[in-house]
Amino acid sequence: MPYYDRGEIEDGALDGQHLEICWLRSATEALFIQIEGSARVRLEDGTMLRINYDAHNGYPFAPIGRVLIDRKIIPREEMSMPRIREWMQDHPDEAKDVRRQNRSVVFFRIVGLTEEGEAIGAQGIPLSAGRSIAVDRALHVYGTPFFIEAELPTGNGRGSTPFRRTMIAQDTGSAIVGPARADLYFGAGDEAGQAAGRVRQAGRFAMPAAARARSGCGGLRRAAAASEADDNDTSASPSPANDSE
Repeated sequence: MPYYDRGEIEDGALDGQHLEICWLRSATEALFIQIEGSARVRLEDGTMLRINYDAHNGYPFAPIGRVLIDRKIIPREEMSMPRIREWMQDHPDEAKDVRRQNRSVVFFRIVGLTEEGEAIGAQGIPLSAGRSIAVDRALHVYGTPFFIEAELPTGNGRGSTPFRRTMIAQDTGSAIVGPARADLYFGAGDEAGQAAGRVRQAGRFAMPAAARARSGCGGLRRAAAASEADDNDTSASPSPANDSE
């Protein structure tokens, strides 16, 4: 049974229960971290706090990018995480209503940093940038290798480059649903976040035959610093990692 939704929580449904881990600069930052599923938050005293996905309120994830496209606020061809962030910062009142179209809310727990500074996946081990993916835990087993084939955007976002790589299922998220859905882990930090924010391509997602082969074309999902740019079903979802200060 679903819990309070985003609007109810933002309006104070949980106030006074002392459930807060930390406070962020804006509700937009909180939304992006919930979409990614984890973050590194630098507190005012310089302490670095790592938080990871713990649970969600039971409502299905609704892509904010799709809402903005449907309302003709941002054209589909311009959709990206930086574009969503820019619009929300420039239109705080309208952004409040748009945020609430995604009734899903993610709750977090505090976890420690590894020596490498990478996020800890749901499998319980550090994720590897460019090699770890998040999958639907109801369908796939952690540790399963998958071959990912796609055309990902280049650094300037104007072209594409081939992506052909074997990756390992080591994480999950409430918005990653289906046999051919994957969230690519790009790593932590601003550069990783910028790369992740440009990804909205479909790709090919295949399992080895020895692992009861199940393959097909599906949406690539990305995880990293500040991102959810969803314009079809291929946007970011809860999965590490992010830096917020």
